[in-house]
Amino acid sequence: MLSRVADSLYWMSRYMERAENVARFVDVNLQMTLDIPGDSEGQWQPLVNASGDRELFVERYGEATQENVLGFLVFDAENTNSILSCVRSVRENARWIRQFITLEMWEQINKFYLMVQRGAAAKTPGSITHEFLEETMMASQLFTGITDATMSHGEGWHFCRLGRFLERADKTSRILDVKYFHLLPEPAFVGTPYDDILWAAVLRSISAFEMYRKRYHQITPEQVLNFLVLDREFPRAIHHCVISAEESLRAISGTPSGTFRNPAEQRLGKLRSELDYIQAAELIDGGVHEFLDNIQIRINAVGEAIYEAFFALRPVGGTGGTHSRRAPQ
Repeated sequence: MLSRVADSLYWMSRYMERAENVARFVDVNLQMTLDIPGDSEGQWQPLVNASGDRELFVERYGEATQENVLGFLVFDAENTNSILSCVRSVRENARWIRQFITLEMWEQINKFYLMVQRGAAAKTPGSITHEFLEETMMASQLFTGITDATMSHGEGWHFCRLGRFLERADKTSRILDVKYFHLLPEPAFVGTPYDDILWAAVLRSISAFEMYRKRYHQITPEQVLNFLVLDREFPRAIHHCVISAEESLRAISGTPSGTFRNPAEQRLGKLRSELDYIQAAELIDGGVHEFLDNIQIRINAVGEAIYEAFFALRPVGGTGGTHSRRAPQ
């Protein structure tokens, strides 16, 4: 497979997952503003901080009001990580490789693109609703299902799967981090009904509430972390995502389990091994924010190593420069 084709498949899948997770990210905050009494404006700045685009937001909007943050994260074309920009990037990457994806995938991408475009064209302060964000999430999930059902499960499919699970692991960590580090006002609230509302909202934002309640019944921070970080079976848990990403990476390279042939396999294997054995109590004792921040850094390092191993074009004969049509991150 050509590196540019693999690159586009990988980033098409990452941007699709990113659009869905930004919708989840925003929706959990919208739900909490309804559940928590009093001034909610202070809950919106943490979303900008966690997105990694704080400088751009301050330059374009200044104050982190609900309206400004929603506009920035959902419909701002200048923000490369907004839902609108992500869906545009999905379509652009898919257009480059139209002959390598199925008709059903292409049609779903265009339906999703037109839906978001209509929302952006009719943008009003009240247009970004739970219903719109839910429709965004469902459009992404439908694309994933169509991809798995209509695309041959060969090398190209594994690049899609690799991108999807790396992106999902990163965004699950960010959603958790916003709750644990940013949104809880002070330690006195821990264990109160306020704390329970926040944890329930986080579980719902990751579509994990029902599965969690079937497993644990009662909401406690340690059990939520165990479920969303360390669970091997729940498809949005960080551990499950890392395991699945490593499976696809090894399927692409043909490297046996327990060994590595490139830095991407080494970094992902080390991360998976750590998640295999760490316990939720250790995360809490060592600092949940610090652990989640480290997870994000390491996932970014895996992404850079994947680029170097599979997508970067190298000069013939070891002379000259390099160039790649790399999708913006």
